[in-house]
Amino acid sequence: MQRNTNRNGLFNVVALLAATLLVYGLSRLGNSLVGPVVTVWLGLGFLVATVSGFQMRLEDREEVERLEFEEISQGTADSSLFSTKAADSFPARRSREQFERFFVPGFSLLMFLAQVGGAFALWRWLAKAGPYELTKGTVTMAGFAFVALVLFLLGKYQSGLVRRLTGQRLLRPASAYLLLGAYLAAACAGVLVAVEAGASLRVDLYAARVITLLLALIGAENLVAMVFEIYRPRVKGRSERLLYDSRLVGLLGQPEGLFTTAAHALDYQFGFKVSETWFYRFLEKTLVWLVMVQLLLVWLATCFLTIEPGEQGILERLGRPHAAHPILGPGVHWKLPWPVELVYRYRTEQVQSFEIGYITGKQDHHENTILWTEAHFEEEFHMLVANRDEGASSSTNGFSAEQTVPVSLLVVNIPVQFQITNIMMWATNCAEPSQLLEKTATREVVRYLVNADMLDIMTRGREAAGHALRQRIQDRANELRLGVRLVFVGVQGIHPPVKVASAYEAVIAAIQEKETKIQQAEGYRASTLPQARAEAVRLVNAAQVYREAKVVEAFAQADQFTNRLAAFRASPQVYGWRSYLGTLAQSSTGARKYVIATTNTQDVILLNLEDKLRPDLLDVPLPADSTK
Repeated sequence: MQRNTNRNGLFNVVALLAATLLVYGLSRLGNSLVGPVVTVWLGLGFLVATVSGFQMRLEDREEVERLEFEEISQGTADSSLFSTKAADSFPARRSREQFERFFVPGFSLLMFLAQVGGAFALWRWLAKAGPYELTKGTVTMAGFAFVALVLFLLGKYQSGLVRRLTGQRLLRPASAYLLLGAYLAAACAGVLVAVEAGASLRVDLYAARVITLLLALIGAENLVAMVFEIYRPRVKGRSERLLYDSRLVGLLGQPEGLFTTAAHALDYQFGFKVSETWFYRFLEKTLVWLVMVQLLLVWLATCFLTIEPGEQGILERLGRPHAAHPILGPGVHWKLPWPVELVYRYRTEQVQSFEIGYITGKQDHHENTILWTEAHFEEEFHMLVANRDEGASSSTNGFSAEQTVPVSLLVVNIPVQFQITNIMMWATNCAEPSQLLEKTATREVVRYLVNADMLDIMTRGREAAGHALRQRIQDRANELRLGVRLVFVGVQGIHPPVKVASAYEAVIAAIQEKETKIQQAEGYRASTLPQARAEAVRLVNAAQVYREAKVVEAFAQADQFTNRLAAFRASPQVYGWRSYLGTLAQSSTGARKYVIATTNTQDVILLNLEDKLRPDLLDVPLPADSTK
């Protein structure tokens, strides 16, 4: 029996190695993503089968050594030479114990690192995977199916040996990986079938990511098992579960083991053999058929579908539009089951949109005030815009010192909104109509900007640019027969690149300051010239008034002289005294006067001829009775 066990272990190693190489070759042949991930799984299974096979040989040597020891001890009279203490030093047993004590934990640690590192590397590789196409789908599909069938048969045979025979626990890890490898190879074949039936290539990517996450989960389970192994109590003579034997791999490879575990749990919980009741046995026998019936019902449920309001669907039979009614409107419809007939839904009444010139992200700015010196979106593209100011600044000797660059860089944020008007043209004329429309719109935007003036499109020409771009994109979409109608093309968020925005703002500020100085000068001129004209008119009018006054005064003096001459001639003496007294009265008005009434006295009169600053303070009025 031990020879058969060793032969089975060696057969498991060879089968897993061959399956690993074959799956890797099929994945390279078919350019599949899920194939390399399954290859990593099978490679880990090959390592586990190799270690378990080597441990089988160690236990086989130990068993042969034990039998030889018993045979020699029975045929020898003095059995003291073969005491128990001497038996403990047998090399085969010591080799097996050393192997289980040191190598198995080290191998389990290496398996954990390989599982976690492989999952991390595969996830990064899948994240960087670019566009690809599956090739030779029929050949690779058949190859994966063949590998799945062979591994499934071998795994079932090995797991049957583990269940029926005792002492076959070392076959359990390899048999679990054989069954799980069969299911993973079948999953590869199923992915190829789905893609050939018309499904997206994302099915291949999603399947690869799911299997990668499952690999990381197995690594976490291995870590937990190693931690529990440190604190596990050791019972002499009791065989424990192998440390590298993953329970999760065994559960995935043999899901029917759940029933055995559940039966034992129920037996322990209720105190009697629940697993021996008729209901449990009936459920155990008919579970597969029940699951198949449910899957059949799910498959038949694909005959009915619902088209939501605002949507339309294209009904295809065997990859071609249905001859009678290819377009389905909103409502409930029925069709042949998948994959005979498929329905592709499109939002025909909803206005869809995409962006040109930028890529939105989670850290976008949504403030009302938008600054040129800050990025508004996760990524913004620089576009060439024409610069009509191609003149050169003049310098001495007629040479050009600096010439303006004929093009500039601008960041332009252009949202485009469209609506599907012809679903058949949209779905059948190209493979990716949305990407084609976006690339077409981007090309038309680039063509328009290289012929537009930078200052014009940043200021007054923005609305006209939006209308012109909408018409250009619509014409190009009509040429490509995309079946869409452009609803809106907006030119917004136009600004220079963030790196040069500060310098650009400085230039704009200088231009605005120049315009401010010019406007201030114009205002000064507009206010000074009318003031000067008004002053000139005032001076002229004042001169004319002065002239008229002098002329009138001269005429008045002339007329006064004539009248005085007539008065003088009439009475010269009276005219003389009258003129004298009038002049004296006029000149002495406001002066202080002293009247000396007596003549027979000699009075000394002191006259202060200084000007008085405040006569009202210095002149003291005489009392009222001083004249008496």
